[in-house]
Amino acid sequence: MTVTRVLTGITTSGTPHLGNYAGAIRPAVAASRQPGAESFFFLADYHALIKVQDPARVQRSTLEIAASWLACGLDPDQVWFYRQSDIPEIPELTWLLTCVAGKGILNRAHAYKAAVDKNNEAGEDPDAGISAGLFMYPVLMAADILMFKAHSVPVGRDQVQHIEMARDFGARFNHLYGEHFVLPEAAIEENVATLPGLDGRKMSKSYDNTIPLFAPREMLRKLVFSIVTDSRAPGEPKDTEGSALFQLHQAFATPAQSEQFARDFAEGIAWGEAKQALFERLDQELSPLREKYEALMARPDHIEDVLRAGAAKARAIAGPLMTDLRRAVGLRDLREQAGTKAASPARAGRPQFKQYREKDGRFHFKLVDGAGDELLTGGGFESPREAGVLVARLKLEGAAGLHQKDEALWLGETRVGMLAPGVALSEATAALSAFAQEDA
Repeated sequence: MTVTRVLTGITTSGTPHLGNYAGAIRPAVAASRQPGAESFFFLADYHALIKVQDPARVQRSTLEIAASWLACGLDPDQVWFYRQSDIPEIPELTWLLTCVAGKGILNRAHAYKAAVDKNNEAGEDPDAGISAGLFMYPVLMAADILMFKAHSVPVGRDQVQHIEMARDFGARFNHLYGEHFVLPEAAIEENVATLPGLDGRKMSKSYDNTIPLFAPREMLRKLVFSIVTDSRAPGEPKDTEGSALFQLHQAFATPAQSEQFARDFAEGIAWGEAKQALFERLDQELSPLREKYEALMARPDHIEDVLRAGAAKARAIAGPLMTDLRRAVGLRDLREQAGTKAASPARAGRPQFKQYREKDGRFHFKLVDGAGDELLTGGGFESPREAGVLVARLKLEGAAGLHQKDEALWLGETRVGMLAPGVALSEATAALSAFAQEDA
């Protein structure tokens, strides 16, 4: 079975609301239970520091968000659930990536550009009030993703640029130091629920129009009854299109319940009656989760234990990778090469694949031996994923299945590329056998 590793980060800068639940928590928890998925969920508390300088708020948000995900059914025994700041390898990797990240790419990051544009409009210095943390945010995000070799990162369209940056930084590192990182793909959730808030606009902390996910029952009722509606009287037909009440109800109802609610609108249901129906629908789903949440909030020591256990589980992956990365860039034990001339990263004593992008925008790879000499080249792919799939096949099947036809290299019915000048097929298959032995 092919395993897909999916990674999701949750910034600890606020209290979860209904929009977070319907758009992220509920679908992510459901997806984590599917076979063939390895799910990584982390509390992005380093990211929170970029925009929140209130220590108590960051700590409180960390507790609330962790309790919310656990109350909603996230099983820490089946997933990786950890706090970003508990993984020291992440900031270390951030620095390694900083050293290969192009400043020109960072200049084009949406958040940084928006802050600069706002300053320019106000007649301020372009970088007034902009921290290096905001500027470097995409590198930290790339480290979060690349550290755990995530294949897929669920994001909204406004975050796709960050995944593209992570791919770029990872590809540059791989090109310089050998193949260490998986290049992730953005999983754009086209059908994710975007819920309206109390005023009809998108539910967002920035609009101050949210309904907290686990508001006490009476507070939930009060908030639901404060949702803005029009002036149509009882008995007048009401539109479901654009109705915050109807959209909220639909996000928590079955198709049959939604159809009935739509008929009620057409028949002129009173707004007070509609709000009561919405409240009851919300409370029916959230009440049992609220009880779990309140029990978890009363036990911060338990949540701390869960997060620390999750960190240990995550570091079992991050630690060995970081050891390899340190060695790759030359941060090595000096006794390894005492009395000898320092070797380049490519001369690590074992064959490596290197993936890279040419000026024409297409993706390529090459296999080099332990001395860094090129054995074969392949590529011309539209996406790095296509190149990566073929590299993976070569590692598994190439030692036995690689063959020549019309001077080209083939793996089954798939054209691989060409041998390097002066290289025999036996040399390439011998190098590939090293990968087969590692996987055995």
